Amino acid sequence: MASTLQFKTNFAVSSKIEPFYKGGKVQVSKDEKHIFCTCGTRINMLQIATGKIVHTIEQEDQEDITSFSLSPDSEILVTASRALMLRQWNWRQGQCTRSWRAIHNVPVASMAFDCTSTLLATGGCDGTIKLWDVVKQYCTHNLKGSSGVVHLVEFHPDISLLQLFSSSADCVIRIWDLRSSKCLCVLESHFSAVTSLAFSLDGSTLVSSGRDKICTVWDLEKKKAKRTVPVYETVEGVVLLPEGEDYSDIGVKNKGLHFITAGSKGVLRVWEASSSKCVYTQTLPASTPAVEGGAEDDGHPRSLTYCLPMPLYGGLATVTAEHNILLYRLPELTVQQQFVGYNDDILDVKFLGKEDTHIVVATNSSQLKVFELATSSCQILYGHTDTVLSLDVFRRGLLFVSCAKDKTVRVWKMDPETGVAHCVAWGAGHSDAVGSICCSRLKKAFLVSGSQDSTLKLWELPETLPSADSEPARLSTQLTEKAHDKDLNSVCISPNDKLLASGSQDRTAKLWSLPELSLLGVFRGHRRGVWCVQFSPMDQVLASSSADGTIKLWGLHDFSCLKTFEGHDASVLKLVFTSRGTQILTAGSDGLVKLWTIKTNECVKTLDAHQDKVWGLHTSSKDNQMVTGSADSNIIVWKDVTEEELAEEQAKEEDEILKQQELSNLLHEKKYLKALGLAISLDQPHTVLQVIKAIQQSEESQQLQKTVLKLRQDQKESLLRFCTVWNTNARNCLHAQAVIQVLLTHLSPEELLTFQGARSHLEALIPYTERHMQRIGRLLQGSMFLDYMWQKMRLTGATLSSGGLDDQEMDTSSIPGCQPVFVIEKTSSGGDDRRGAASPQPEEEMEEEQENLQHHHENAEEEGDEDGGASNKASLRPHNGVNGRSSVHVTYKDGSSEEEEDGDDNDDDMVEVKVEKKGTKVTVCEATGSKAAAQQSSPERPVYIQTEVR
Repeated sequence: MASTLQFKTNFAVSSKIEPFYKGGKVQVSKDEKHIFCTCGTRINMLQIATGKIVHTIEQEDQEDITSFSLSPDSEILVTASRALMLRQWNWRQGQCTRSWRAIHNVPVASMAFDCTSTLLATGGCDGTIKLWDVVKQYCTHNLKGSSGVVHLVEFHPDISLLQLFSSSADCVIRIWDLRSSKCLCVLESHFSAVTSLAFSLDGSTLVSSGRDKICTVWDLEKKKAKRTVPVYETVEGVVLLPEGEDYSDIGVKNKGLHFITAGSKGVLRVWEASSSKCVYTQTLPASTPAVEGGAEDDGHPRSLTYCLPMPLYGGLATVTAEHNILLYRLPELTVQQQFVGYNDDILDVKFLGKEDTHIVVATNSSQLKVFELATSSCQILYGHTDTVLSLDVFRRGLLFVSCAKDKTVRVWKMDPETGVAHCVAWGAGHSDAVGSICCSRLKKAFLVSGSQDSTLKLWELPETLPSADSEPARLSTQLTEKAHDKDLNSVCISPNDKLLASGSQDRTAKLWSLPELSLLGVFRGHRRGVWCVQFSPMDQVLASSSADGTIKLWGLHDFSCLKTFEGHDASVLKLVFTSRGTQILTAGSDGLVKLWTIKTNECVKTLDAHQDKVWGLHTSSKDNQMVTGSADSNIIVWKDVTEEELAEEQAKEEDEILKQQELSNLLHEKKYLKALGLAISLDQPHTVLQVIKAIQQSEESQQLQKTVLKLRQDQKESLLRFCTVWNTNARNCLHAQAVIQVLLTHLSPEELLTFQGARSHLEALIPYTERHMQRIGRLLQGSMFLDYMWQKMRLTGATLSSGGLDDQEMDTSSIPGCQPVFVIEKTSSGGDDRRGAASPQPEEEMEEEQENLQHHHENAEEEGDEDGGASNKASLRPHNGVNGRSSVHVTYKDGSSEEEEDGDDNDDDMVEVKVEKKGTKVTVCEATGSKAAAQQSSPERPVYIQTEVR
């Protein structure tokens, strides 16, 4: 039963092949486990066993490194930059232990340590040589006399002699005596720059190589040249063969001094010093083009620039002009490992092998590179004579094809056992560069190529392919068709080998039938050139990507556009289907890789790891990996991490549920310390707040203090951070302030400042705390006024049925600790009985009271607003039942008044209040009217009071 389809949601970088060497010096460590290479402002340490960059040292001033040297004991690394600074590094930890100003007036061109790792010699572009004691940290010598750039310095292997050898632009070798700081002698033999020096084990013989195509053997005891060996090529490196070993396989038959040269011809050669004869020349594979006579001076890619001995490894290392590092095994001189230091622009990349163990890469060169993903070891395939533009792989993953600017196509086969690939067939016929190629899907039957000459060609593949030792077979063209008006950028064959799609710069894609190459239809809709076309593996759908930044899905039955995906800000250069045709991966010239879900038209994920155009994009056969190649020279292998992320999320949820349950158990058991620690570990402020509330509700008053003080410092730091969040909410501020009070009370300021982010947290607490204090102050004032109203005011709201008023007085005792704000001036109303009931007032007394009230109003108008017009307003609403209505009339000191009504519009029943801020007088009276008269015969009614403070 088929497994349930799961959409991909994310990819993570699994491995990365990045540039680590862009020219300059290369050095091997003492244990021969690392290779040190310069790469602009960095020194990269390449681990030979894995091919990975394990350490990187970068200049802080971002200046290019001009030279470096590793001490013989591999403990000290010293670099020189264009800023005229020398830096000493602990390279294993990536730390600069010391830096000092070089006394050179111009950048340092060469550096070398002596065998004791004590003295360091630096040769500058100013013609001077300076020696430094790296242990005692001072300059010991300043040697002058060289002319031009000192590009080579070497110590004599016998440190007791204290001799230094140097070479500069004058093409001579100078021997310096460090005791006297004088030049002992000048060795003259070369007529061009001296490139390398090699000493014999006893130190009595020196072999020098130069760009004048000769090697010279020197007798150091006599300071004379013993023999000059013409090598007929520009020599960049020379290595002496160890004595006493059997090297008969490379032509060494006699005893004596033999050396290996590496130069512009790109091959290693073994020379016999006594006879000046070449006894062995390295043979290149049959497909490897030889360096022609005139090309070696033009920097041919195969020319060698360095040759380094590796005695422990039993071989040597060479560096090519294309920044490739090759490790050879002696005595066979066979390549064991090959590392590519710089790939330049990556134009295409595909998975290779039955288990996708290799990738084949087309770079901005005529060579193909096959990388083993496990070790990053590379095999370089020679065959094309110009830049390779496109690649494709047959279904089984062992046969692949390439096309190039040399107007040819080539078929390659990889041995599944050894991983070695070789060319088995090739074809020519296009009149311009071949920019795209595609293989048949069902079986190894044919391939189709698209060229810049606007034509399509169908090539038939022979049934049997020649072996690695045989000459490649010649492919024949079956059909040629003029396909588009402009360059063809992409061709693709359908999964059933019945259809062919092509995309061109003329902004169209076309559908062709196979094998007759007849046109079926044209897809129009893109506003710019079409960069890539791909068939869906499941549906009758064609996808195309264009320079207009869109991806379109087309129906094959009516050639209509089904969907358009927009999201890239630049050209979409490549696309592939994934997840059984339900999702699309796209790569753009903006350096982004996007994952789209077709059903929802949604961009699920954007991967940003490249800094330049992503030309190459391919998925593995199991659809669980993806490889991308960019113009930034980086090749990245991505791994589908959808299942891992889902598993992690599920495990995280389960763990959180368990912790929540444990937290509930701890709170139930009143183990507050463990509960608070567990809540803090969850990093959930709300959960911690619930625990704090539970602690505050406990029976013991000091429980919060005891619990908080027992926390670790990191837990207190988190708690302080949570309090900052809680304090922003009025509901939670009391709990936050309780915790802050414990921390500020029991911890010293010095201890608080040691908390991470304590200063910013405390600064964030201040404004909200002030706001809470203001709010609580206003609330306290309002509550005091309300308490006063209940305690001090005489309420008049009902008339006894017997004809007298029921004078109900509340407790008039003063509130402890509070100053009186208002004083009630009671109106005389005759004698009171024991129960406090007021006798009915005569009509004359009522009129006198109204006159007194009017008199107060007039006095208020005359006094004016002496207190700035500030008055407190109190509105009293006695409610007379459900449908009853009363009015409250408020008179201010300045004479203005307000009236609030409730119920109907009848103003007969009114309570009038006069409020003065400083006079502390409140007059309450009830006007007479029809309603008052009606109430005298009514039973006693309840009285309610509502207070509003502004």
